[in-house]
Amino acid sequence: MKKTARMRQLLAGEEVVVSPGVYDGYSLRLAQRAGFQAASTSGAGIANARLGVQDTGMMSLHENVDACRAMAASVDIPLMADADTGYGNAVTVFGVVRLFEDAGVVGINIEDQEFPKRCGHMKGKELIHPAEMAKKIEAAVKGRRDPDFIINARTDAIAVEGIEGAVERARIYAAAGADMIFPDAVRGEDDIKRLVDAVDIPVSINIGFGIRSRPTTPLIPVKRLKALGVRRVSVPRMLPAAALRAMENALALLRHTLETGEAVDRPDLLFSIDDIKALMDYEALERLEEELLLPEQLFRKYQAERARI
Repeated sequence: MKKTARMRQLLAGEEVVVSPGVYDGYSLRLAQRAGFQAASTSGAGIANARLGVQDTGMMSLHENVDACRAMAASVDIPLMADADTGYGNAVTVFGVVRLFEDAGVVGINIEDQEFPKRCGHMKGKELIHPAEMAKKIEAAVKGRRDPDFIINARTDAIAVEGIEGAVERARIYAAAGADMIFPDAVRGEDDIKRLVDAVDIPVSINIGFGIRSRPTTPLIPVKRLKALGVRRVSVPRMLPAAALRAMENALALLRHTLETGEAVDRPDLLFSIDDIKALMDYEALERLEEELLLPEQLFRKYQAERARI
């Protein structure tokens, strides 16, 4: 089954699709190994980790697509991508969809912010007119070649226009052909229920850090979100934040050893080399080498025969 069809199947199933936010091969492979059936890229995570810049539109289209292509090829589960504002107008979006489709992801988020966009939980967001966003969605639908490729329309209207504006935009975006609605920075269950009731397509909710509260994202259990009618839950900040905490702790301990001269062995804080090799499936490489590479004795014989020719 194509990954796009698999993602459609998951969204039509009984369980909520929980998509950890990933930003590199390690995080994506860990999400797959942990049993998650889908994942989604964190645009902020890629921009912060890959480029070392803020999530304010600094990452280019091709930097984003290249990162997504590498990640999508490394796992079997469906991966959705964050395409920011679509990198231009409706005509641009037509081509952008094809680039992401060719990269192997199963769908993209397109948001209704002005460019340069800002992280959905930052102050100072500005929105484009809903009619302009509707045209971008129409262009995305027209541009995709695989009808199962998902167009996820994100709206940041709650923080700018309130829930009424978000509901109206959700209806407009659904009518324009969006496959899913993603209202960012929801304030609570009432907002979610209003949006779920407003459209007849899946609604995706961002729960931020997932296991840590933040001022702009309430911690609502996935089971409760399911009861509210949510079909997909993204957790974009959890894995980058977990990695940052772990790296900070390891670096602090290394500094301690430099200052004290002590040798410290903390296997509880770090993967072993065998853990890393298992995650990256070095066994598959070794099996391939056994199948395709000549034993040393045969290789030397081959070299000698080549030398005589």
